[in-house]
Amino acid sequence: MQQDFWHNKWQNSDIGFHNSDANPLLVKHFHALGLANSNRIFLPLCGKTLDIHWLLAHGFQVVGAELSPIAIEQLFSELGVKPEVTPLENLLHYHAPNIDIFEGDIFNLTQRLIGEVDAIYDRAALVALPFEMRTPYTSHLTAITGNAKQLLICFEYDQNQLAGPPFSISDNEVKTHYSTSYTLSLLESAEVIGKLKGQCPAWEKVWLLDKNGANN
Repeated sequence: MQQDFWHNKWQNSDIGFHNSDANPLLVKHFHALGLANSNRIFLPLCGKTLDIHWLLAHGFQVVGAELSPIAIEQLFSELGVKPEVTPLENLLHYHAPNIDIFEGDIFNLTQRLIGEVDAIYDRAALVALPFEMRTPYTSHLTAITGNAKQLLICFEYDQNQLAGPPFSISDNEVKTHYSTSYTLSLLESAEVIGKLKGQCPAWEKVWLLDKNGANN
């Protein structure tokens, strides 16, 4: 999938994937990460999700990666803060109290640039990537976060009935990407009410990925 695809989505305000409230599955299952206030959470391909508002309101620090400058500008406008913007290598770094967003290709984001994170929240990244990009992405994500524990939300449906994104991610695929680095627990599998995009029966799944050897 080309970067122009997502730039065009934001340029044309074709953002049906943007929720109008914090994701209910985040609210319901976030406690499973066992985090403390002020812990730092990484949101890959974050857009301007209201999940960020929810996390900040609950005392957490947020670091995100996003390709679209339009999404980032709208995020900070809706937060009501003006960030400091600094070029960092092949990225732009937006900083405001308790939030850091990196604009550009997530594959240019390094562990040194991102800094220490306590957890990952992936609601919109894995499902946004075509099959051939998912293995490089999951390997990169694990590397730059130091194998931080993760709350992963994805969809499973008959890909023949509906073209992604969001793409269908099977249980076996989640295990293929992450079982060597994490202990995986499926927290919930819920049928999508009204079907995915109103067209296709689908299930939304919530996974907890904990470091191997850690207590869930």
